[in-house]
Amino acid sequence: MSRCEERHGAEAVELILDAAHALMNQGISRHPGTSKSTSLARERERVLRRLAYEEESFNDLWRTVPKGAAAEPPKGQAIPGDAKEAATIGLPEENLLYFLEKFAPKLEGWQRELLRIVRILATYFYPQRQTKLMNEGCATWTHYHILNRLYETGQLTEGSMLEFLHSHSSVVTQPAWNDRRFSGLNPYALGFAMMRDIERMVLEPTEEDRAWFPEIAGTGDAIGVLKTVWADYRDDSFVMQFLSPKVIRDFRLFEVRDQVDKPVVEVRGIHNEQGYRNVRRALAAHYDVSAQDPDLQIVDADLTGSRRLQIVHRVRKGVLLDKVGAERVLAHVARLWGYRVRLQEVDSVSGKTLREHEALPMP
Repeated sequence: MSRCEERHGAEAVELILDAAHALMNQGISRHPGTSKSTSLARERERVLRRLAYEEESFNDLWRTVPKGAAAEPPKGQAIPGDAKEAATIGLPEENLLYFLEKFAPKLEGWQRELLRIVRILATYFYPQRQTKLMNEGCATWTHYHILNRLYETGQLTEGSMLEFLHSHSSVVTQPAWNDRRFSGLNPYALGFAMMRDIERMVLEPTEEDRAWFPEIAGTGDAIGVLKTVWADYRDDSFVMQFLSPKVIRDFRLFEVRDQVDKPVVEVRGIHNEQGYRNVRRALAAHYDVSAQDPDLQIVDADLTGSRRLQIVHRVRKGVLLDKVGAERVLAHVARLWGYRVRLQEVDSVSGKTLREHEALPMP
């Protein structure tokens, strides 16, 4: 990256990086398929092979061959080559950064390399986005037990322990909804509470615990259960599987349904058996990163004619993109693509077009 700044200037590099970072969450391949992660050495080797082939196959005589006029298809009829071209370049494509890196007409080699770097970073950090609650809960629980064990064995003074408790209580504080500090659920607080609750259920279960968690209640191996949880679950599945009625009561959680077309807020999850399940399901969905990120896909790209690029947002539950934010991000896409870009927001159920955006590359 420093070489790019030396050769092309810091401002030019920053423009590409700003655009790439704006699309970072859309630089993930969420579904199984061919791996899009390649090393820098392999990518350079591929580029060199392509350039060598172009040099070997170049023949200046092709320039003199007359080009016949292309037959125009009847109005309203799809161009036969479009479907073939879309299939060739693998459309639809959910990984916007990957597509732009490979097919953007005007990008130079160093610009494509910057997109590749940001895309690989996005792929690296994606699992961390899926396990933020578990990471913070695991770290806080482990720190808490290590310090307590050191104090119990006389290896930590009372003064040091008081300093730790002061810091720990600040970390796991959950401000109330009407507190000025409230900004949602504290992942440290909820994660630590769930880890402690699993430990309690394994060692000292109640009848409610045995009914809700028969697989772990009373098994006696808290560390073994927690290690399995840490290894096999991410945030949404962790909440769906292990959020207990006790933690729901302790945090005073409930589910509400706030819909634009209704004048009142509907309370759907209260503290009874069905309510606990509703709360757990709703909170698990809140931590499902793939459901929170908008479903954007490149569905059409003309690589040889008008160079148009069309992106579709499949709208879930009527939640449209923020208009200002969408237009700003679309401007970054247009900068990378080099031509006009169109974003169409389509209802995922009915297929009805709800809103459209367009952007042209800035000079």
